[in-house]
Amino acid sequence: MSETMNSTNPADVLQALIRCPSVTPAEGGALTALQALVEPLGFKVERVTMHESGTPDIENLYARIGDSGPHLMFAGHTDVVPVGNEADWSHPPFAAEIANGMLFGRGAVDMKGGIACFIAAMARLVEEKGAPKGSVSLLITGDEEGPAVNGTVKLLEWAKAKGEHWDACLVGEPTNPDKLGDMIKIGRRGSISATVTVRGVQGHAAYPHLADNPVRGAVRLSDALMHPPFDHGTDNFQPSNLEVTSIDVGNPATNVIPAAANFKFNIRFNDLWSAESVQAEILHRLDTAAAESHLRPGREPIAYDIVWSERPSHVFLTRNNALIDSLSGAIATVTGATPQLSTTGGTSDARFIKDYCPVVEFGLVGQTMHMVDERVSVEDLETLTRIYKTFIEQWFANADA
Repeated sequence: MSETMNSTNPADVLQALIRCPSVTPAEGGALTALQALVEPLGFKVERVTMHESGTPDIENLYARIGDSGPHLMFAGHTDVVPVGNEADWSHPPFAAEIANGMLFGRGAVDMKGGIACFIAAMARLVEEKGAPKGSVSLLITGDEEGPAVNGTVKLLEWAKAKGEHWDACLVGEPTNPDKLGDMIKIGRRGSISATVTVRGVQGHAAYPHLADNPVRGAVRLSDALMHPPFDHGTDNFQPSNLEVTSIDVGNPATNVIPAAANFKFNIRFNDLWSAESVQAEILHRLDTAAAESHLRPGREPIAYDIVWSERPSHVFLTRNNALIDSLSGAIATVTGATPQLSTTGGTSDARFIKDYCPVVEFGLVGQTMHMVDERVSVEDLETLTRIYKTFIEQWFANADA
């Protein structure tokens, strides 16, 4: 990294991070670059590698400036998704080239850009006024785009065990659908996935009376999960929604009735449900449909098994006014926009952080994340940096009030 790089310039910082090919689970030099950027600002940096059998080792970073409260955390990830066919990119995905005011590269939006803007915001604060009266920490993981096993969950546990406590957290994921200032995420729906297997009897397609076709059961049970709707939404959340994402028998032959069929589903549920209650409703629907249906007339009711994914994501809603108002106020000050407070979209590492402190999400415009030619405007990087700087100042002022 160039010794002359200006850490107050978010485009410079982002270029340094993008040029590190940190495709999950590789660190790719991104955390090393990040460490070199924040240590001169006064952050104490710790690098922690987490392990779990059957998963890749993941290196993470925790950095803190200050040793007293109030304590603000910024959370994010330096790992990125694969680039796909590199030949399809108009600019090399790890070159971080700027063309026509746009900075191209994998991770530009999701989410090295958010990290770069927060670092630049902190650099400007330190340069102009010194560090905030309190503490700021960076919790940066390397497997958010992967299984999310050896990253934020374990890093939070590790930090808490060594005495860390946070009063609020900002996650820098790309939250804006069209332009900066559109949307703050103040919560997320819960998420549960599972695989259902329907057992049948294998046989010849020309002699169906000697077999039981499990596909009939898979179709019946999957339909029972999708209809009727689970609910019609709440004041803060969209309606809960279950989608069947795969139906498969693994059968290469067209004249063989398979012995089993399985289907996979995912449900995103709102605050009318807990993980436990929505699982109970799913089992009720499956049991009712199975008892009332048969693979063939006159046969036994449908028999099925269900395997839940290991860890459900729980629904949450942040109601911390000091945090939300500080961020909304910063956005309004810089852009003139009044952001929508939303719980839409998928999951993020905020689902883990909410167990430790109030958390909101705000970052760049997400239109090109994970795409070929992922890119961000240099102007947006500057605007987000100004928003983050104003937010940090306002949050500490409100926390001291």
